[in-house]
Amino acid sequence: MNQAVKFLIIRFSSIGDIILTTPVIRMIKKQVENAEIHYLTKKQYLPLLAENPYIRKVHVLQDDTKAMIQELQAEEFCYIIDLHHNLRSDLVKRQLKLPAFVVDKINFQKWLRVWLKIDRLPQVHIVDRYLATTSVFDVVNDGEGLEYYIPENEKIKPEDLPFPSYVLMAIGGQHETKKMPADKLAELCSLIPYPVVLSGGKEDAANAEFIIQTSQNKQLFNACGSYSLHQSASLAEQAKVVITHDTGMMHIAAAFHQKIISIWGNTIPEFGMYPYQPHTDSVQFEVKGLSCRPCSKIGFANCPKKHFNCMQQQDLIAISQAVRKCWI
Repeated sequence: MNQAVKFLIIRFSSIGDIILTTPVIRMIKKQVENAEIHYLTKKQYLPLLAENPYIRKVHVLQDDTKAMIQELQAEEFCYIIDLHHNLRSDLVKRQLKLPAFVVDKINFQKWLRVWLKIDRLPQVHIVDRYLATTSVFDVVNDGEGLEYYIPENEKIKPEDLPFPSYVLMAIGGQHETKKMPADKLAELCSLIPYPVVLSGGKEDAANAEFIIQTSQNKQLFNACGSYSLHQSASLAEQAKVVITHDTGMMHIAAAFHQKIISIWGNTIPEFGMYPYQPHTDSVQFEVKGLSCRPCSKIGFANCPKKHFNCMQQQDLIAISQAVRKCWI
């Protein structure tokens, strides 16, 4: 029996970033002979990986660093694929003392683009930069895109939804400058002649209620905080079209090759985090020509310039027209 070639893939967070690593997981497992995949992440992201059939074991980042390193050392890995590339992943690599292949996070190029508005960004999606770490193993892109595995018991039954067909609108986001204000979302809903399911966490429920109360579209359903992550993914899988900010839901929808209308605020697609291989009818909306944009590679709690033009000036009519086209 041939000995397993054991890989430890490291990506600690977050939802979207972990989903973007799924092609690496799949391709190493399927293309490297006798490959065995282990994954190191934060505890809260275990559900994203637990159902992945290509992963042998998921390890959890622990506060007790010594115990964690001992656990990892006992596995006798052959290689490390570091897709996070930060101080903690560097610590793991130093302690395990194994051949490691590290993603290029293009932080300097992002810094130039944000602070000096000098564009040296490579025209390469982050998935392809992740896959570059596997080139020494002759792994080639299989073209199958992202993956998301929903447990059977968390799949939403169509009969349990208020509408047989709907637009999923993901209204949340980790950073406020990535999110369209609630009044603009309400106005957008008014322009959409179809049922809309509002998706997000518990922290988005109040905004969803505001949208429902102020929008002229009376076919709205507040799903914020009422569904688990897997159930929200199931909503995305079954939607006619998904409207989303630059958030994890955008990548979840891409994993289902959905029609995605992505709305961009302070960040830009050129950072390489746009939807990866979604449906061909997918569209990106952004306010171009703003001298202040991008103002961050991640996001802020408030617009640094106070005007928030990157969201306030979004063309809602054009977005609603894109929804109509995708609905067909």
